[in-house]
Amino acid sequence: MKKIITSQESPEAIGPYSQAIRAGDFLYVSGQIALDHVTGELKMNTIAEEVECVLKNLCAVLKAGGALPKDVIKCSVFLADMSLFAQFNTYYAQVFEDLSPARETVAVSGLPKGVRVEISAIAYLPLN
Repeated sequence: MKKIITSQESPEAIGPYSQAIRAGDFLYVSGQIALDHVTGELKMNTIAEEVECVLKNLCAVLKAGGALPKDVIKCSVFLADMSLFAQFNTYYAQVFEDLSPARETVAVSGLPKGVRVEISAIAYLPLN
């Protein structure tokens, strides 16, 4: 079973990809950035604002796929600058709390629309 997942609470994909795909027991969420889903504007005044917007978008797509942050088993985090790592972790921990998924965090030379943070996720949702 493969199903395309879309959320009205997260910005539309900015390229030829889906916001998420449900395949069997897994939900694969595409990378989310700090685009406001209503205005289409970037929310990047501070790293706090940016990370909070990215996580809000990620959670909206998870919800559309029937998942919660507690269902996430793996995140991939892309930072434009590794000096943002500690600040990023502060806000990331607020969403995942004690249920922290596996994760890698890498610094990259560029991200879409010049953002500083992008996060993708895989959630596990056993079929009932």
